Amino acid sequence: MKIAIGSDHAGFDLKEEIKIYLTEKSAEVIDVGTYSPEPADYPDYGSAVARMTASGKVDRGILICGSGIGMSIVANRFTGVRAALCTDPETAELSRRHNDANILVLAGRRTSIDRALQIADIWLETGFEGGRHQKRLNKIESLAPVFHT
Repeated sequence: MKIAIGSDHAGFDLKEEIKIYLTEKSAEVIDVGTYSPEPADYPDYGSAVARMTASGKVDRGILICGSGIGMSIVANRFTGVRAALCTDPETAELSRRHNDANILVLAGRRTSIDRALQIADIWLETGFEGGRHQKRLNKIESLAPVFHT
């Protein structure tokens, strides 16, 4: 699986740990930055991962900022992106099973490394149920887009 990952300064340490973990699990990880804990603007990295995900250059994306809220807002402005801020294993599973989320968003200041890896595992391993959930996704896709890739 090819995964784009990005963070701002508040998510940098967690991003680095997740990147190592995913690489050890044989995922191809594309790190779009930031590359240090120095202050950085989350829209730069959120938009880079969202564009790659929306265009199909990667299978999925992972974004991390302090609260996860900013990255969620940025990523969901792109047509075809379904970014989900997941705070526990249950939200990770539901975001995939019911919403076919293609970008996982984590709160770097509120999520331990162990919890983040647990969330990422469940999110990556859970499939989409389709059926009644696909009908809802079709309705979302029919809404006016904000950005195109």
